Amino acid sequence: MVSVSIGETRSRDDGIMEERIIRLIEERGPLTGTDLYDALEVDGIVLWQTCKRSGRLLVRSVGTHYLRLDRRLERLVRLSPSIWREFLTYSVIGLRSAPEAVEERAEQVRRHIEEVSRAKVDLVYRIVSGLGMWLESEYQSGWRYCFIIAGDIVYNMAHDVPRPERSTGRLVQGSDMDLVVIVEDGCPAEVCRRIDAAIFEEKSRLLMTPHLREEIDYVVKDLSRVREQMHFDDFKRMVACKILHEGAFLYGDEGLFQTVKALLRSEGVLEKLLDMERSARIFRRQAEEMLLTGDPDAIRLENLSSFYPAEESEEFE
Repeated sequence: MVSVSIGETRSRDDGIMEERIIRLIEERGPLTGTDLYDALEVDGIVLWQTCKRSGRLLVRSVGTHYLRLDRRLERLVRLSPSIWREFLTYSVIGLRSAPEAVEERAEQVRRHIEEVSRAKVDLVYRIVSGLGMWLESEYQSGWRYCFIIAGDIVYNMAHDVPRPERSTGRLVQGSDMDLVVIVEDGCPAEVCRRIDAAIFEEKSRLLMTPHLREEIDYVVKDLSRVREQMHFDDFKRMVACKILHEGAFLYGDEGLFQTVKALLRSEGVLEKLLDMERSARIFRRQAEEMLLTGDPDAIRLENLSSFYPAEESEEFE
C-alpha cells in the first residue's frame, strides 16, 4: 500500500487547478480574479493560493493600498482593499510567458476604476453643490459649512461591483460615497437637521432610481464634535479621525476644511494614523505569508478576517 502525504495531495490539487486556470487564460486572455472565480466556481482561498503560488501565472494588481480599521482584528488595522477584494476587482491574472498581455489588461482595469471614481465624484458634487446653493438661499446668516468626500473615491479606487446596501438590501453600484458635513460651532440645530434631511432625501432618491442605484453614507457634525473625536480614545473616534484624514474638500468653506486638517496635526492624530498605517502594512505582509502556506480548511476556521473585508461603517450609523 502506497501512502500519500497531505503535502503531496495539496501539490497535486494545486497542479490540477493551475492547469484549469492556464487553459482558461489561453482561451480568453488575461482575466480578473472575478472572471476566474465566476468561470471556475471554485473555493476562493484555493483559487487565490493557486494563482499566487504558481510559477507559470502572473498576478498583476493595480491601484493603491490604504488604511482601514476593523474591530475583528486584534490590532484593529488592515489595508484596503482586502486581500480577497484586491484579487477579485483590482488584479489581473495571466501567463508569465506573456507579460505584455497582462500589462495591457491591467491598464484597462486601471482606466475603468478611474472612470468609475470620477463618475461618482461628479455625481456627489452635483448633489452637494445643489444643497449648498439651497442652504445659501434658505439661510442668510452666513453659517460656515463644508462637504468632505472620503472612502475609496479619494484614492481613485471606487468600483462598480453590485453589492447589497446595508439598511434595505437593495443592490447598489459598488463603492458608496462617504460624505462628511462639518458646520461651525454655533450653527443652529435646526440648520443641521435640515441639512441631514436634505441629504437623506437625496440618498433615498439615488437608491430608488433604477439607472443610478448609488449609495451615499453621510454624517453631519459641528466643529465641537470634531474636537471631541480628536481624543482618539475609542474605536468610533479612531474611525472618525481616519475618515477626516483621508477626506478631500468637495464644497463649501475651504477655510473650515483646513481647520479640521490642522486639528489632526496639532492634536497628534495624524502621527498616530501614520503609525497605524505602517502597522497595517506589516500585518498585510504577514497575513499574505500565512495565507500562502496555510491549509484552506484551517484558514476558513481561524483566519478569514485576514482574507475577507469588514465594512467600516460606524461613523455613518
